[in-house]
Amino acid sequence: MLLGTPLSTPFSLHPLDDDAIASLERATLDAVAPPALQEIDGWLLPFDTSTIGRAKSAVPLRHDHIDTALVKTIEDRYAARGLQAAYRVADVPGLAGMQAELVRLGYQPQQPTLVQIGSVLAMRQFRPGTPGNLSLVPTPVWSAVYLAEGFDPVDGANRVQALSRSPHVVYAWIEEGGQSVAVGTAAFSQGWASIHGMRTLPQHRGKGLAGRLLATLADAAMERGLERVFLQVEESNTAALALYQRAGLTTAWHYHYWRKDG
Repeated sequence: MLLGTPLSTPFSLHPLDDDAIASLERATLDAVAPPALQEIDGWLLPFDTSTIGRAKSAVPLRHDHIDTALVKTIEDRYAARGLQAAYRVADVPGLAGMQAELVRLGYQPQQPTLVQIGSVLAMRQFRPGTPGNLSLVPTPVWSAVYLAEGFDPVDGANRVQALSRSPHVVYAWIEEGGQSVAVGTAAFSQGWASIHGMRTLPQHRGKGLAGRLLATLADAAMERGLERVFLQVEESNTAALALYQRAGLTTAWHYHYWRKDG
């Protein structure tokens, strides 16, 4: 990567304005509910010790005109809490200078991820049919899938804890044979519906369960008068990307987590 050149993405982009970017990033952290959060000079600084990258990586609220000198200030804020700083930075021209500064300081781009946006109505219409179950509070039948065999138990426990403490989240699941086999959540804040924690037991994949969950969560969003939805998905998750494309979601931007080794 050339310094000062934004990382590229092969995906078509659907750009948002500054206000929409800021509201989406605030909504993201409303959903993953880090134990502590600070805002300084156009950055959100979530503090957490979990496995959830979004809950412990500083993120800018704009995609241009960001002061690169803030990297050191942010590092100091994390260090004061005994934490290693990490950054979640969009791969856009306006943040090329920030990327170059992170490279200079020894940070490396990892875990390429897409922010995708769409219409709640389109997501609802994508998979008509029997909805899943929905609760306004976390339930054992919902959390069971995250802790099931086939998933990282530590990461699963972290996600259950984070999503359970957010006041903005609703919880959806699908049962077969008296067992919860697929789960997901939606958070409603900042004018957005956002999708998080989609999981299907490995032996139950390919049955359209994730689509039913999206429709269930879209119903809940529509009841609250929300029209727009977003989610974040790792670039390598091709099966999920194909599902979200069919549900009408398009890429708004692509980002990397920037971390130091060790």
